[in-house]
Amino acid sequence: MSASRASRKLLASTLRASQHRAPAAATPLTSRSSIRGAATFVPPHQANAISVLPTNVDPSSPEYQENAQQMGEVIARLETLTKKVRQGGPPKARDKHIARNKMLPRDRVTALIDPGTSFLELSSLAGEGLYEEDVPAGGIITGVGVVEGVTCMIVANDSTVKGGTYYPITVKKHLRAQAIAEENNLP
Repeated sequence: MSASRASRKLLASTLRASQHRAPAAATPLTSRSSIRGAATFVPPHQANAISVLPTNVDPSSPEYQENAQQMGEVIARLETLTKKVRQGGPPKARDKHIARNKMLPRDRVTALIDPGTSFLELSSLAGEGLYEEDVPAGGIITGVGVVEGVTCMIVANDSTVKGGTYYPITVKKHLRAQAIAEENNLP
């Protein structure tokens, strides 16, 4: 059987299976949940199409344990940096912003995107350790989000970082966001 014929057959059986079932939310995997760590909520007709890749990794080996520990430390550092960046500028600047009844930049982005949709932030660690002073997220928040049902590139200046000053990394990040928007036809 040719590959295209096999894929058409699989697609047809998937469509038939979904037509006979009432549309429902994704159900937990039954037999594969213990085997597969990723994709724990997949419709059954898709779960059977997911192949499990064989591995020679031994999680009980000392080398694996050492690598796992090092990766845990790196992830903890990344989470710490990301949490720091999400705070924006210094507390004094944030408090001044709030005292003037202004929304913080990340709150503006959250209010802008459609409820229940996500925001994919780009280059959140831009400017980290680049300058003597802190420049969280390069002083600008960029990312992809859904606004009124349309996927858009969103750019928000963070005025809590040095009053909204543009650093060279801010300009680079802004230009990169515009290039991504152009390449992907995003408004």
